[in-house]
Amino acid sequence: MIKKLQLVALGALLSAGNLFAQTADYKWSLGVNLGFSEYYGDLGNGFLKFDLSTQRLLKANGMGIEEKSPGYLGVSASRYLDRYFDANLAVNYGNWGHFTNTANAFYSRFISADVTARFKFLGKDNARFTPYILLGVGTRSHKINTPNDFGKERMTELTVPAGVGLNIKMEDRVYLNIQSHYGWTNNDQIEGSFKHQRYTWDQYWNHSIGLNFLIGKMKDADGDGVGDNRDKCPNTPKGALVDKTGCIVDGDKDGIADNLDKCPTLAGLEQFAGCPDSDKDGVQDSEDKCPEVAGLAKFNGCPDSDNDGIQDSEDKCPKVAGLSKFEGCPDTDGDGIEDAKDECPKKAGLPQFNGCADTDGDGIQDNKDKCPKVAGPASNNGCPEIKAAVKKVFEQALQGVQFETGKTTLKPSSNIILDKVVKIMKDNPEYKLFIAGHTDNVGKAESNLTLSKGRAASVLAYLVAKGIDPNRVKSEGFGDTQPVADNSTTAGKAKNRRVEFKVEFEAYSE
Repeated sequence: MIKKLQLVALGALLSAGNLFAQTADYKWSLGVNLGFSEYYGDLGNGFLKFDLSTQRLLKANGMGIEEKSPGYLGVSASRYLDRYFDANLAVNYGNWGHFTNTANAFYSRFISADVTARFKFLGKDNARFTPYILLGVGTRSHKINTPNDFGKERMTELTVPAGVGLNIKMEDRVYLNIQSHYGWTNNDQIEGSFKHQRYTWDQYWNHSIGLNFLIGKMKDADGDGVGDNRDKCPNTPKGALVDKTGCIVDGDKDGIADNLDKCPTLAGLEQFAGCPDSDKDGVQDSEDKCPEVAGLAKFNGCPDSDNDGIQDSEDKCPKVAGLSKFEGCPDTDGDGIEDAKDECPKKAGLPQFNGCADTDGDGIQDNKDKCPKVAGPASNNGCPEIKAAVKKVFEQALQGVQFETGKTTLKPSSNIILDKVVKIMKDNPEYKLFIAGHTDNVGKAESNLTLSKGRAASVLAYLVAKGIDPNRVKSEGFGDTQPVADNSTTAGKAKNRRVEFKVEFEAYSE
């Protein structure tokens, strides 16, 4: 049984006699360990003699020889200095010795204390595997015991331990430690009477295994599980998943930890728990029916470009504000007929006229009525019929209105016919009269044009002087440009010198 235990311990090079797993977060640690100690001295070299027949420890008990295991128990305490160095105090208690034969053997109980510096040459805190080398000073106290002369003397010697070790992280605050260290002593008396027989200075080699436990409370201001000493992101949100440096694990780089991010593969916003709002309309993409176009929350992120309360996808006229009854299309004049079907979309009208009005009520829609404000028959395009008597007066006026030769002055003989025109205008207040002046081609065209304008204006002035509203009459001269007869004859020239009267009605305009 002893042989099996020693083989396992030696093969693993286990050493828990040294608490060496402390970190910047937990600077103190405590450990317990189990190991065995090998001898090198005057009786021979027991190092790495795995045939334990040479390693048995013997004790004379007056009745024969009793075998003892070269094992020991230990405790330790360690202090973190930095990522490369630790300081360690280890105390071990157990047995050691050597057996050649019953005459050349010794057995002793010892207690030792070592103070060592550990150099972690990889320089990585919280690593899974942390190898190191050690060097220090210590003391080892023995009771000298031999088969023939035991327990008579206690000897204390100084030691210089040096060795190697490995810490293996098992849990956050529990480490497995493997260590093997060599020790020089300043004495050669452990074998009693064999002093200086073969070798000088007794030496030992310890191998051990154990568990180290980090103690204390880690300083962690943001509560992310990474100590302040190594936290590169000290203000991590509560509950966020962080890496070993204390920074959030954020695959999409949106500032929200993956474990708190509902969309960890897509950069998003905190207000949507890490999910994106591509069109920045305040509706996250997963709930936005139109994620690539900014819209309104009431329409699940879809737009209403014309702000008529109808979303574009359901609006037949998305660029122009309209009415729901026309599926978003407008009725500009408010006549109940949508613009697309309204022939007169800017002026309220009637359904029977496709949205156009009939202002004078004559049954002819205004856009087809030449006199939209005065009722008239369709046969005259919506304008009133001019009475035969009125037409006769106007025919008489063609030659009845006379002027002084080459002048714009009316002859007194013109008053008779002009007074009849005044009466017609007063009897028919809906009339508007257009007065056109014309000349023959005698003289220069420019002079003729000026003369015709002046004569037409003289007639207008006469009518106004007789009480006709100036807004009901208008005059214009056309010179010799509109002849009605041949200017090569005297009779033709006489006909061309004339004043025409034309009744007009207010023209339709949108």
